[in-house]
Amino acid sequence: MKYIMSIDQGTTGTTVALIETENFKLIDKINHEFRQIFPKPGEVEHDLEEIWESLRNGVEYLTKKHALTKDNITSIGITNQRETTCAFRKNGVPLYNAIVWQDRRTVPFCQSIKDRNLEKIISQKTGLLMDPYFSGSKMNWLINNSIKVQNAAKEGNLLFGTIDTYLLYKLTNYKSYFTDTTNASRTLLMNLKSCKWDEELCELFQVNQNQLPQIKNSIDNFGVTENLDFLPDGIPITGILGDQQAALFGQAGIKAGDAKCTYGTGAFALINTGDEIKESKNGLLSTVAYSHNDKNYYALEGSSYIAGAAVQWLRDNLNLFEKSPDVEKLAREVKDLSEIADLNFYPYFSGIGTPFWKPEAKASIIGMNRGTSKQHISRVCLEGIAMSIDDLFKSLSDDSTLELNEIKVDGGAVSNDLLCEIQACFSNLKVIRPNVIETTAFGAALAAAIGINLIDIDSIKSLWKHDKEFKSVDSEYYKNKKSNWKKYQKIIYLNK
Repeated sequence: MKYIMSIDQGTTGTTVALIETENFKLIDKINHEFRQIFPKPGEVEHDLEEIWESLRNGVEYLTKKHALTKDNITSIGITNQRETTCAFRKNGVPLYNAIVWQDRRTVPFCQSIKDRNLEKIISQKTGLLMDPYFSGSKMNWLINNSIKVQNAAKEGNLLFGTIDTYLLYKLTNYKSYFTDTTNASRTLLMNLKSCKWDEELCELFQVNQNQLPQIKNSIDNFGVTENLDFLPDGIPITGILGDQQAALFGQAGIKAGDAKCTYGTGAFALINTGDEIKESKNGLLSTVAYSHNDKNYYALEGSSYIAGAAVQWLRDNLNLFEKSPDVEKLAREVKDLSEIADLNFYPYFSGIGTPFWKPEAKASIIGMNRGTSKQHISRVCLEGIAMSIDDLFKSLSDDSTLELNEIKVDGGAVSNDLLCEIQACFSNLKVIRPNVIETTAFGAALAAAIGINLIDIDSIKSLWKHDKEFKSVDSEYYKNKKSNWKKYQKIIYLNK
């Protein structure tokens, strides 16, 4: 049997998956988590060596379990946490921990750019906002704050990249120094129209273009594996997509109007806008959906920084349950919803993304009393996730001028039926869950398959299968709760 190996390098762990090439079924997968490093409040880092080990461990597990050889693995696809920024030497040795997309240390720098009235120019060129979320300000911080990075730059031995670039570089024995358009479009350094590094932007962020990888199509020849002790030489790497674009691809979102929302550490909703770059009026970002045969396809995207991470906070910081899936059982124990009518959870642990973009915002639970229980908090946590994501859906609908009646969802958190039910009720949408909820890994595998001419892009639609639908229930509770949540959101976070 032949397989595509998909590497899904996420924020909390690395998943390696095998998709067989005959029917494109997910055969097996393994996830290895790694440390989340918090040097100071608001700062988030990852150890690149630990990320590499998590990839190695996943690949070794599957190759041994399935007795894989070079003949079994037709190609490799890579998908990755976007915006997370790496600095490393030409021999692949990291110069600093990766600065994670959630990190907020560059708020002062971003504000200085806004104070110079440069945000509009940046937005017009990149489709993005001047926010610490994106890679450019992280590169600027490393250049100005790390002695190792500064010395490497002086020696001509500094390379920057997002996670895809770092993994590709290591997998190919330091021969392939590339990124794809979807990842490059999240850096604040790429011109969205040309899909090339922008000289003016690089100068603004103090980044030398020689320190940046070459931008290629999402479906392309990225090189072959070489000199690894856990994979044979010569396996082609033919697909790279940022995780949210990979999820859209895995949801068969290849045409204008196709939409999805991924519930992972954060939540991200995208709608394909075809070959047209649409400018948002409602706090969305314009971005690349994918590139194929030197043609770029675009999307509008809404970002909610925290989704599944809010459940992890209940698990790890409050010790309400042992495993994240346990939150559903606990939340379902709330039988009388009137008990939580005035209890609101705002999951703004890393600020507010779309549509308000308030990086300084902090999370809160409002309306507690002596009777508030862990069951109550578990339930309103799921509600808070759903209502913050509802803000994304409203922006998507308004900007795209399309009436959203349904949304395809994916990611680990949507295995929680209650969360899907709550989302359908608050957003008044049909929520559709696919048969394969690991759509990031699936999307990267599809891109890799197209890259070796195993399938063509139009066949993706027929490979998508649905699992379950969740429909809105007309309920005064959801109407009143949403109104109550919005009221305090305006007062506390929007100063209205």
